[in-house]
Amino acid sequence: MNITEFFQQSVGKWVSQRSSHQLLQNQTENAKSDLMVEALAQDDPAVMQLCQQLGVDPAQVLCSLKMNWNGIVDRNPKPQVGSSLLVIVPDAADSNQGKLLRQASNSPKPMMGRYEMGDDEVLTLTSEAGDLYAEERIWFANPNFRLRTSAVKRNGNYTSAAFCSEIRLGGAAPAAKPAAAEAAN
Repeated sequence: MNITEFFQQSVGKWVSQRSSHQLLQNQTENAKSDLMVEALAQDDPAVMQLCQQLGVDPAQVLCSLKMNWNGIVDRNPKPQVGSSLLVIVPDAADSNQGKLLRQASNSPKPMMGRYEMGDDEVLTLTSEAGDLYAEERIWFANPNFRLRTSAVKRNGNYTSAAFCSEIRLGGAAPAAKPAAAEAAN
């Protein structure tokens, strides 16, 4: 699976269960969210604006996703609502790694990080800002079941870790090509 196929397979409506751990405070938090993931075109105004903010030529964009979420966190009756835009700008030599442009509704500034789509079909996203380093790994157990782990370091020490399981509720995964069609190509 390449990065474009991974993003295409991510499109749809998902329910996400997350357990996160604040390691320094020894606290655990559980959350449940509804996610809506949609693919955006290279010339979508949000993609163009993010590229402009980070000084990237929009013509270099390979694919992008917009995610909207609405969820509930333990011990907090107020719904958590937000969105995030992910834009992939591949390296010239290998489209399965490159720049990750990210804008989250809960962050005032866009971020540029890196992505790598591994041979094991695991997508790794990394970003750094000052003394903060974040890594997220995402993979599909099957087309309708996605898993994510994330870890955050500050000054080289792990401060938080999270695990999410996500089940597709709608917006079917792309259909696999029949073997006969593959052989004809």
